[in-house]
Amino acid sequence: MADYILEMKNIVKEFSGVRALDNVNFKIERGTIHGLCGENGAGKSTLMNVLSGLYGYGSYEGDIFYDEEKCTFKNLRDSEKKGIVIIHQELALSPYLSIKENIFLGNEQAKHGIIDWNLTEQKTTELLDKVGLKVNANLLASQIGVGQQQLVEIAKAFSKSVELLILDEPTAALNEEESENLLRLIKEFKNQGITSIIISHKLNEIVTVADRITILRDGRTIETIEKEEISEDRIIRGMVGRDLENRYPERHPNLGETYFEVKNWTVHHPIDGERIVNKQVNFSIRSGEIIGIAGLMGAGRTELAMSIFGHSYGKNIQGEVYKEGKKIDVRDVPTAIKNGLAYVSEDRKALGLNLLMDIRENTTLASLNKISQSGVIDSEKEVQVSEIYKSKMRTKMNSIYQNIGSLSGGNQQKVVLSKWLMTEPDILFLDEPTRGIDVGAKYEIYTIIEEMAAAGKCICIISSELPEIIGMCDRIYTMNEGRLTGEVLKKEATQEKLMTLMTMEKEGVR
Repeated sequence: MADYILEMKNIVKEFSGVRALDNVNFKIERGTIHGLCGENGAGKSTLMNVLSGLYGYGSYEGDIFYDEEKCTFKNLRDSEKKGIVIIHQELALSPYLSIKENIFLGNEQAKHGIIDWNLTEQKTTELLDKVGLKVNANLLASQIGVGQQQLVEIAKAFSKSVELLILDEPTAALNEEESENLLRLIKEFKNQGITSIIISHKLNEIVTVADRITILRDGRTIETIEKEEISEDRIIRGMVGRDLENRYPERHPNLGETYFEVKNWTVHHPIDGERIVNKQVNFSIRSGEIIGIAGLMGAGRTELAMSIFGHSYGKNIQGEVYKEGKKIDVRDVPTAIKNGLAYVSEDRKALGLNLLMDIRENTTLASLNKISQSGVIDSEKEVQVSEIYKSKMRTKMNSIYQNIGSLSGGNQQKVVLSKWLMTEPDILFLDEPTRGIDVGAKYEIYTIIEEMAAAGKCICIISSELPEIIGMCDRIYTMNEGRLTGEVLKKEATQEKLMTLMTMEKEGVR
């Protein structure tokens, strides 16, 4: 007979009359890795927030049984006392505290009200060893990479005697190597008897590690798939309610002449002026072309795009930018926008959106001059434009007056794209455009990108997902340590070839 560590029965959760969870049933066997899949807005994170007590008892209907005991968690502390720990997609570390301070924040190792720092450091070192992270416990969280920060979050979970570990998009911000290490670690936890729930839009990872997968759609439980039946196609069918035959829209490029060029582009680090982040980079884009820039974490891809877009990264920037054969000025963001450039950030919540504003305000934020006269915003015009982009991008929302933070990741990304499309750019840099977005929403984003290219725009996609780069781009540049190392046409591109070029120290053969 199966030994279920967790069972959630008939869970109902509503927000302002909108039912986010509709009689969801969910149960997990002890000592297994259980995947939770669904499109953005399907209710995955909401269900886990109910389980962890973030949405406390009384704010939802239904029952939670943990170790066969009915639980009424009122907050996170209640669930953590039972050994249930959740690690959210947005890491919750303070960049200004050390690793040891972050791990024991709220769980201080104190005697008679005085923190024992020696004991704190000793326990931190033991926890870091357990998750395979070899760094000094006294380093600030801001001094380590995102992949290492994720491991610190897991170490923090182990400081609370975790029995059930919930990981919400744990590899969303990690490169391929870091993702593989984390998945290997989750498998090791299983060998130690720890039960894990993993939410991820990276279906290949779910297929690799999960013993079972439960699929949610529109707030309802669709099915639970056993290990032997798990495949990406089966998961997609459950998520979207149909087979998704092609992951990427058909592309029939109509390429024009070279429209955009960057020549001898060199960028220095904004703090360490001696350090070169991008060195002598040269690339071009033809009108109607989608190019890709592939590279491992730290290759300098984001820094390159941001520095071109109004020098929004770096200092002592050298090089030239040409549009239709004429040199253009990109010395600051307003000037770059005026000259037809736009940049969609990889971090939509920190740099792409103002989470305190509604959808309408975020849509028009970069183009206030188009909806204002003599410095006064025309509210009626702002509403009209926002409604147009809502329809054009097929953004799912209750109203354009809805707070942007209440939208799913895929719909937030559509608002970011709307914001920059409203500036009417000729050259659009898309940095990790589908990060944290489900397969259905990804296809919609890809379709929008394809439509922009078909309209003659120059598109540059920066992505850590090589299948995405290969599936969408006409031509791919590879980067390593701030330099371009190769250029590959779509018909010649394979993951193996790109990875070889991405790890080369010098420029490869074109």
